[in-house]
Amino acid sequence: MKLIIITFLFINIYSSVYSNTIYYLTKIPNLKVHDLNSSNGIKYLKAEKSFKVGIVENNVQCNKPSENDIKNKFKIIKKNLERYEKVFLEKINLKYVVLCENLKVSNIKTAGVPNHKVKTLIIDIKSDPRYFERSIHHELFHMADGSYDNLFSYDKWEKFNIIDFQYAECSTCSNRSDLSLIQDSNGFITEYSMSTASEDMAEVFSFMMTDMDNLSIISQDDSILNNKINFIISEIRKIDNNFKFK
Repeated sequence: MKLIIITFLFINIYSSVYSNTIYYLTKIPNLKVHDLNSSNGIKYLKAEKSFKVGIVENNVQCNKPSENDIKNKFKIIKKNLERYEKVFLEKINLKYVVLCENLKVSNIKTAGVPNHKVKTLIIDIKSDPRYFERSIHHELFHMADGSYDNLFSYDKWEKFNIIDFQYAECSTCSNRSDLSLIQDSNGFITEYSMSTASEDMAEVFSFMMTDMDNLSIISQDDSILNNKINFIISEIRKIDNNFKFK
């Protein structure tokens, strides 16, 4: 009986200490381990309870996901993220992926929240299934952009566009939100890519990682889009010369 009690106490103490460690590393409360067996070193965590975090008034919030929802989406998430080598992930400061649902930033729904400073990417496992895989790569690009803002120059990017085009001041300042593919691209792959230079880059990268064949066909007759693709290739290869887009 004493052994059972001691074991129980040890487990509780260990779990508490590990939870505190996770919070210390990610600055996100109410998380627990989901999977530590990735081939590239990513540690997958899940929300045990709803949480609110953020520099400004806890502006990032997300809810606990159901085990069934995690089961349905985790293989997809892991399959897509395991395309990235450990060396590349270390360079862009991605180590922890947090799974939750109904993710919002300042009460606006979003598919993901990247934070390279704490090496963490939060993913809403119930975001739009039509664009779910693309959104994983989109948010991962923001990790790279944040870690290497000297490479991904918005000024250089904006010069690819026609002279009279202007991005919005922020992605949420724009009503350009459609994520579906634009066939008549004219330099842009989705309506959302017209919101800001950063979102434009992330959208192009997401297609390069999930639908490169279709993207190549569209860009053949679109010199602006082709320049953007070549720019992404060039700058990503400066981070990791062995990076594979396919």
